[in-house]
Amino acid sequence: MFEIGWSELLLIGIVALIAIGPKELPGVLRTLGQWTAKLRRMATEFQNQFHEAIREAELADLKKEVDEMTTQAKSYANFDPVVDVRREFESAQHQIETSITQQPKSESEPQPSSAPPAPSETEVAAAAQTAGANEAAIVATPDAGIPVTTSAPAGAPATDGKSGSHGAGEKPA
Repeated sequence: MFEIGWSELLLIGIVALIAIGPKELPGVLRTLGQWTAKLRRMATEFQNQFHEAIREAELADLKKEVDEMTTQAKSYANFDPVVDVRREFESAQHQIETSITQQPKSESEPQPSSAPPAPSETEVAAAAQTAGANEAAIVATPDAGIPVTTSAPAGAPATDGKSGSHGAGEKPA
């Protein structure tokens, strides 16, 4: 701040000695020292108050953050995943029910050209016979569009490799 060198201090001392006089100089220097000490104490006090205000502001911000976290924690305390899942199921059920209750398309309306025509029952039976009596056949159902696996006909022989003529412990030849 103030850059006073030794030469300037010597000059100030000489002027003070001449202006004030040698008798009163020690009292003036003591008073000057006391004022300097008071100024330093006031500056330190101001600085401490300033730092205290900054700490209080930081604590206020910290308290605000803690309060926000507390409110969030309270909102998580009311969290119930079962209720959320139940709502999801109810909304899905409602959507399914509304799609089922809607008017089905009349058969007189043409089907879109991108969908293949539904196979007739005779085509399904022919496909099952060509697939073989021992193999399962996948058949497209015209009502839901979901393929259904059909098992072998009732009179077909079992596919486990055993026949009825062998005993329980014998292997087929």
